[in-house]
Parts: sequence; C-alpha cells; structure tokens
Amino acid sequence: MKDSREHPALSLLPLLLGVLVFFLVVGPQALNPQNIAWLGQGDPATHYLGWEFFRHSPWTFPLGLNPNYGLELGSAIIFSDSNPLLALLFKPFSAWLPDTFQYFGLWLLACCVLQAWFGWKLIGLMTTNPLIRLLGAGLLVFSPAMFLRMGGHLSLAGHFLILAALYLALLPNLRRRRLAWGALLAVTAWVHAYLLAMVALIWVADLLGKTFNQALTRRQGLIEGGVLFALVSVCCWQAGYFSIADGAASGGFGLYRMNLLSPVDPAGWSSILPDLPKGDGDYEGFNYLGLGVLLLVPLALMAWFRNRQPLRDQVRARPWLLLALIGLWLFALSNQIGIGALNLDYPLPKRLIALANIFRASGRMFWPVLYVCILAAIFLVVRGYRPRIAIGLLAVALLIQVVDTRSGWSGLRQGKMVAPASVWASPLTDPFWASAAARYANVRSLMPQNQNERWQMIAGFAATHGMKTDAVYLGRMSTSALARAQQKARRMLDSGQYEADSLYLLDDDVLADAARTINSETDLLTRVDGVAVLAPGWKRCAQCLPVQDEGRRMSLIPLTRPGHALTFNYRNRQLASGWSKPESWGTWTEGQQAKIELRVLPPARSIVIDALAFIQPRHPGQRVIVSLNGQQVLDTRLTQFQGNRLEIPISASLSQGLLNDDRLDIELQLPDAVSPRQLGINDDSRVMGLGLKTLTVQ
Repeated sequence: MKDSREHPALSLLPLLLGVLVFFLVVGPQALNPQNIAWLGQGDPATHYLGWEFFRHSPWTFPLGLNPNYGLELGSAIIFSDSNPLLALLFKPFSAWLPDTFQYFGLWLLACCVLQAWFGWKLIGLMTTNPLIRLLGAGLLVFSPAMFLRMGGHLSLAGHFLILAALYLALLPNLRRRRLAWGALLAVTAWVHAYLLAMVALIWVADLLGKTFNQALTRRQGLIEGGVLFALVSVCCWQAGYFSIADGAASGGFGLYRMNLLSPVDPAGWSSILPDLPKGDGDYEGFNYLGLGVLLLVPLALMAWFRNRQPLRDQVRARPWLLLALIGLWLFALSNQIGIGALNLDYPLPKRLIALANIFRASGRMFWPVLYVCILAAIFLVVRGYRPRIAIGLLAVALLIQVVDTRSGWSGLRQGKMVAPASVWASPLTDPFWASAAARYANVRSLMPQNQNERWQMIAGFAATHGMKTDAVYLGRMSTSALARAQQKARRMLDSGQYEADSLYLLDDDVLADAARTINSETDLLTRVDGVAVLAPGWKRCAQCLPVQDEGRRMSLIPLTRPGHALTFNYRNRQLASGWSKPESWGTWTEGQQAKIELRVLPPARSIVIDALAFIQPRHPGQRVIVSLNGQQVLDTRLTQFQGNRLEIPISASLSQGLLNDDRLDIELQLPDAVSPRQLGINDDSRVMGLGLKTLTVQ
C-alpha cells in the first residue's frame, strides 16, 4: 500500500478504533457528566468526592490544595487521585457546570482514543502499511492491564502516556524535543505519580542515550535536564504533591509486587487459560499480556531465530532505554520475588525499603516493559513475514485477544452500565441531618483516620450540604497531622469539650468514652439512622430539630426501633460473630454459624430479614435454622439467590421478657454453607450461606 502520509484521512482510523473500544468495553453511560452511579464505591468514590470538594473550594496556592476534604489532616487533589489535569481544567467553570458533574467518563474515552493513537504512531515506526498499523494499535489498546485500572484507579488508566513516552524515545529525529518531552512530563505530573515515575525514567534514559551518542551535546543535555526537572517540580508543587510534610512513603513494598508469572497469569481475564497461584498482594502487579499476544510470541521468536539482526540493531541503539526497562522490571518484582505461590526474598537496607515504599505498589512499574514486549513481538512479525502473512497473524491475534479477555472486560462494562443516577443513595435520611447541616460548618469522624469505614457516607453527606470534613480516603496522608488530630480527639473525649462548629460521628470504639464525659445539659449524644452522633450545643439551639437524647445511657448496641430497617453495608455492631467483610449491598455470613445482637423494646411481634442465599447450580439450597435467645423458632430452606424474606416470630413470652432485658440474640445455623472455592467457582475461601441485606423489627 502507499505510504499513509499521503492519506491524512487514514489518521482517523486509530481515533475511530479508540472510540469503538470505549463503547465496547466501558459503554456510553459513563460519558453522561451527571451520572455518578458508576462512581459510587471504593476508589472511584474518592476520585469523585475529591473533585466535588475541590470545585467548591476557594482557589489556593499551590493550586491543587483541597483543604475542605481533610481539614487538619491535609489534602490535595492529587492524593484523592481526582486527576488534577481535568480538575484544574474544569474548576474555573464550576459555577456554570451542573450541580452534579463528573469528567471521569470523558477521561476513560480519552484513554482509549489516545492509546489507539499512540499505538498507531508506534507501529508507524515499523511499517507504513495502514492495516498492519491498525491491527497493531488494536493489540496495544486491548490491554487487560489498562482495562483493569478503568474499574477502580481511573487516573492510572492513562497508559497512553507510557506509549507517548516510548514513541518520543523511539522516534529517530524528534524535533523540538524539549517542547515535546516537557509537555508530556507536565501532563503526566498532573495525572498520577506512578505514571510520572515511568515516563520520567524513559525520558532520562532517552536524554542520556542521546547525549552519550552525541545526538545532543553535553551542554544541550544539561540544559534540557535542568529545565525539564524544574518544570516537573513546579507542576508537582502546584498539583499538591508537596502539601504533606511526611507520609509520602507508606508500607507495602514487596507485598504489592509483580509475580514473575504475571504476564501469563490471566487472573480471571481469560476464558481458556487457567488462573495461576499467586500471593495476596499480587493483584497490584496484574500484567497479563492476553492470549492473542501470547500466541503471537512463538511466531515472533521463529522470525527472530531466522534473522536476529533487526531487533539486535534496535536494542544496541538504545542501551540506556534497555537499562531503564530492566530497572523497572526488577523494581516491579521487589525484593520479595514471587514465582506462582513460591516466594524468594533477599534483604535490602531499611532506608532503601522506606524509599521504595513511596511507590509501594511496585508491580505497576512493569507497564512500560509490558508494552515494549508487545511492540517487540509485533516488530518481529512485521519484519519476519510477508505483509499478507503479517496481516493475517495480527488479525487472528487481535480477534483472540478480544474474545478471550471478554470474561474480564464484560464485568468492567457491567459495572459502568448500572442504572444512571445523579445522587448516591445514603442511609442518612432522618430530618435531623438537614437540621444539623444548617447549624454546623464541619462534620468530623471520631476517631479521625484515613479511610474510616464510614468515610464515604460522611464525606458524601458533607459534600451534599456544603460542609467540610475530615472523613476522607486519600492515597497518602501526613502521619504527623493524623497523630495530632487523634491526640486532639482524645483530649476532647476525655474532657467532654468539643468544637462548637462541628458535628461528630462516632466510631463504636470511642462511644463509651463519649458517653462517660458528655455534657448532658448542652450536648446531644444519640443515634440517628443507626449512626452515633454527638452534636455540641444542640440542646441550647432554638432552631434545631428536637431529638431524643441517649446521653450517658448510650449503649454499644443501638436500640432497634419498630419499623426501622437496619442496613448492613458497613461494619455493624449488631453483627456479633460469623460475618464477612461488608459489601455495597450487605454482608455475607462466614462459616456455618452466625450471631446478631439486638436491643428491642416490646411490643415486638417478629423480625423480618431480607437476604441473599448462596445458591449455585451445583449447590441448589441453603438450610437456615434460627434461634432467638437460645430458643429455636424457625427452620427453613432457601432455594433462590435473591428475594428471600425470612419472617422470624417473637413469641408473647419472649416479647414480655424484653421488658426486663431488651437484649435479643439471633443465632443462625447454616449447615449447607459452602465456599466458592469448594464449588470450583473462584479462589474465594469464605464459607457462605446467607447474605444479610436488611433487618426490620415488626
């Protein structure tokens, strides 16, 4: 075919490819800027909330500070992973944007399109054949490692920045290199620190390579190094990287590594290949190449054995880049080298470990190596086979890549295509909350910590009502600031003196201390919607809504009032034993016995439980035996996964006994409970029987 440079319209092909991949893998609903339903859990929730607080905060200097999301704990838009590039782009227009506005769907579209575009440019360094370039770009854009990040760490889906860096490094005659590299480094600094580390290392390798082979003079190399280092430093400063004096280093280096078998371990992303054994933290080092690429590798090796010169020439021309890639690979493996389930370790100095913990999820650092491996395989196929054969091989590889990874990206699409919503459901529905929002400027968590179990509920409430909060989930937090905040909270709990402008939501661990020192004449201590609340000065507030006070009578187990539905999508004091970690919908039992502790006042006739049952084709039933205060009252068998309603009767004698002792223990016997691992479904070893969604006393 003719050189594609004669046909500018052909440049639209990779753009269309990127759009097609986005709509296939992510779906159109994420593009709706007022749809935040798909951002409602985990990391995407803090991405959105970080932006929501940032857009309504006054401008600061540095520009990326986000003080309303963290208060004394400190915060910047980079530490909520809210994509400072887009946050700073849209903030000036916040007043004209809708009340609910998210740009993360637009970012994911850009990731797909630019991944295809830079893939097209990279393959263009090997061949001018448009079809080969498009198929090669397809293999690069259909990357499981990139797609996985679209499920949670949205900014980290910007793998196109890595491809752009490789393109600049491999381009034979890069004009205006300072401008090109400077723009790329600045943009990357305003996206994510991990991507910046990878791109910066590729730039340094390219700069050293060009200097040592005399493509640049030493003076030019020093000037470029100094200017671009200063540029990156300023960008990092303005994005808020340096807003915390300590805490940039964390723990986890060696845990969140890359397993040596990661490139061939599908980890649920293949319909054909089995998952391989691995360590607990190896999920962060997910680097599956895809079956299409893996099948291309032996064909590429055959071509290499026939003629080793082309690849050898490319490697010899870029020794510094090769050294950088080897360094990234070794860092990704960490000093805890995993080979499947086998672990080999070697000691490193503590200072070096502390430094490495800045990028504790070291397994991510393999991404540039991953893409170079794919590019090398494509290069060998393109140079080793006739064009028609190369086209056929790449087309088959891409088809296999798309079909085989469907088990992974279809789940990603399902998570993005949930019913659209411009608000998140909140358990805080009592009129008290609106009255409290009108009185207090801040809503705080006691004790303050990073990623408190109810952080999203509290931060969501604060964002909705224009309040500030210290209930946050940040990638990094100042350890000294957190220690000072916890010491201050402890002094308040010991003295009973709280800040008048703050509403406090209490953890169960400090509830007894708060009840012991509460000023019952002025301050309110009670539970609202199941949440322990301390409202300073509430009893002296004429405009505040009347609320029943529990004060010094506050118990760790809340009183369950008739008609009020308890939810179990967070750690709940009533779940005494036999329960797994809470999920967005509720909590699974773990084991064949579980216990719920309630406080109930008469007259109470029954307890109604809305539950899931762990039902599978190979395991069609779950027997449930229920006892109240040691007396068996129900024995039933559930045969459907959802829509299970258990109505547990409370006898007249048991109800009468609640007058003297309001404790009611619900014991569940689940003899048919089984784990997904036992059924061969996945590696989940939890022995599950009943999934508790809501409980209501009638």
